[in-house]
Amino acid sequence: MPATDRAPVAVITGGGGGIGRAAGLALAAAGHHVVFCGRTAESLQQSIDLAGSGAALVLDVTHEDAVEAGFAEIARRRGRIDVLVNSAGVFGTQKPVTETPLQDWVQTMTVNVTGSFLCAKAAMRIMAAQDPQGGRIINIGSVSAQVPRPHAVPYTASKFAVNGLTRALALEGRDSGIAVGQIDVGNAATTMTSGFESGSLQADGAVRAEPKFDVRHVGSTVAHIAGLPTDVSVPFLTIMATSMPLLGRG
Repeated sequence: MPATDRAPVAVITGGGGGIGRAAGLALAAAGHHVVFCGRTAESLQQSIDLAGSGAALVLDVTHEDAVEAGFAEIARRRGRIDVLVNSAGVFGTQKPVTETPLQDWVQTMTVNVTGSFLCAKAAMRIMAAQDPQGGRIINIGSVSAQVPRPHAVPYTASKFAVNGLTRALALEGRDSGIAVGQIDVGNAATTMTSGFESGSLQADGAVRAEPKFDVRHVGSTVAHIAGLPTDVSVPFLTIMATSMPLLGRG
């Protein structure tokens, strides 16, 4: 049934954990109706329980028909989509490029880039047609698109591609009142960064511990940007652990 309340609607991919869950919790606390999207119903329900509200959509972001149908159903039930957070992503296997299987490249690019493209495409179609028109898309990028990690060619390339996707979508969204931006994250404490505190490969070949920061700060940053009027844009923002070695890479 269509919603009777006027809470803004936020769709979060990768909503079953990590940055996606943190973003969803922060948006729910800010008054959004959050649709947590992901591939595992149990983890999505855990996100809803932590938020105290929201809905779940079991979704593989790499399947175009499923994305189109899922987003259309959200718009039908809730009346609109105000915010999309493209958070679903994988890091892949950390290997030298000469040892990286094609399958690893394809999987990483498909989830990180194609998934973001398909979800943005579906959301922008709805945002452009709804009344009032417009919305906001926040892509979750990585500081690896600024300075790459060693032995992470597929992930690095995928995040550079997300950067280009963000720029192109921001240009196309202007005429429809759709603001598109990106948050580049460095060492938020999630499953993806587990083990960094005990050692991570550095550009000089050494393995050193790296600091991390609480992922909830990424969530609060997402909520802040989502709370801005859509005539205000945050094209690119970096949030990272202060002492991580990003600025000394290379």
